[in-house]
Amino acid sequence: MSLNIGDEVPELELKDKNGELFSFKDLKGEQAFVVYFYPKDFTPGCTKEACSFRDRYEDFKDLGAEVIAISSDSEASHSKFSEKYKLPFIFLSDTEKEARKAFGVKSSFLGLVPGRETFVFDENGILRFRFNSMNATRHIPEALEALREISKN
Repeated sequence: MSLNIGDEVPELELKDKNGELFSFKDLKGEQAFVVYFYPKDFTPGCTKEACSFRDRYEDFKDLGAEVIAISSDSEASHSKFSEKYKLPFIFLSDTEKEARKAFGVKSSFLGLVPGRETFVFDENGILRFRFNSMNATRHIPEALEALREISKN
């Protein structure tokens, strides 16, 4: 299964960094949101990507969007990671990889590394942009540009 432009966000519930259940359906009708999948907390590329989202977080908020980060790390790992780097956005734990399957995020490097992919949804939960690259720094400007396009319409 894979999400395509125009598809609705999957109805999933995952635990956040505090162990609380988070549901994507709660965002539908409220605001645009960016969901980014990354391989692992505390690794160099993932830390760089998370800190880049942090550094541009106000730009996302100014465009009316929330940022949601997902990996298969535990809630405890997410909590430590977000605390250490002062990451203000939502972290979700996908230990069973159900979100990766529902969003269609494939592994890279011969299936050895969980994929790095970003999805931009409008306020109705409709996928407007999808970006796949192991280059961590490219995700932030791509997502911001997609949000600017959404806000024009």
